[in-house]
Amino acid sequence: MLSDHQYERIAPLLPGKATDPGRTAADNRLFIEAVLWVVRTGSPWRDLPPDFGPWNSVYKRFARWSRAQVWHTVFAELAGDADFEEVFIDS
Repeated sequence: MLSDHQYERIAPLLPGKATDPGRTAADNRLFIEAVLWVVRTGSPWRDLPPDFGPWNSVYKRFARWSRAQVWHTVFAELAGDADFEEVFIDS
């Protein structure tokens, strides 16, 4: 879902880097892929495939990142990648 180039651009913005205090996050990419799966499918957190880890742990981490405005920072970095080749307007 997330290209290697996009992940490389946002990786320095994510919590859990070796230079950050606390535990280093070895699975940031998998976590972001899990969040993108939920967003893309519209499924509830409980339906998250087990390959992504326990759904409750993923949700709690999502909520922590939301409170810390990590998602806002990531969105701001990737917003320029929007492809408006096709735009649909529905009244």
